[in-house]
Amino acid sequence: MSAKLETLSQNLQKHFEDKLKSLKLALGELTIEVAAADYLVVMTALRDEPDLRFEEMIDLCGVDYSTYGDGAWSGRRFGVVSHLLSIAHNWRLRVRVFADDDEFPSVDSLIGVWTSVNWFEREAFDLFGIAFVGHDDLRRILTDYGFIGHPFRKDFPISGHVEMRYDPDQGRVIYQPVTIEPRENTPRIVREDTYGDPAHG
Repeated sequence: MSAKLETLSQNLQKHFEDKLKSLKLALGELTIEVAAADYLVVMTALRDEPDLRFEEMIDLCGVDYSTYGDGAWSGRRFGVVSHLLSIAHNWRLRVRVFADDDEFPSVDSLIGVWTSVNWFEREAFDLFGIAFVGHDDLRRILTDYGFIGHPFRKDFPISGHVEMRYDPDQGRVIYQPVTIEPRENTPRIVREDTYGDPAHG
């Protein structure tokens, strides 16, 4: 671990020793995990503490862990992962939190901490169905107003639930149940018997 990451790790442990569920180093970046109950307090401190000072929220995304590790995952299903940047200290941090309820996943909104998180939280709500408590304008951002479901959930059907098409008789776009038959396309691969044999070129 570099001296800079070691300093960051020590600062994180100093401020959040009782709130860190895990602190891991991978690929030159630190990742911490916090409980949903501590999420807003920890994120506010990450921005405000002078020896942490993460001024910038780079990204926030939802994650569905239901089939993670080929189905070997045994933790909570829905998580929120944030990437933070400290310009003052020139370091980055990944923060992960899991929603306590898999049926109605929700975590606190960070809109009061970083206003740039607005559309990221709306996207995670739209695509994963994760509610952000305290967000003042939580509505769909990528799917249509009447869209049913959350398309990035692992159990969402590949073809969706409804399709839209233009109806020339009605002179407008209409929605109807999906008419596509699910099918599996298996590519047919034809190779010569000597394919990959250096002796035969």
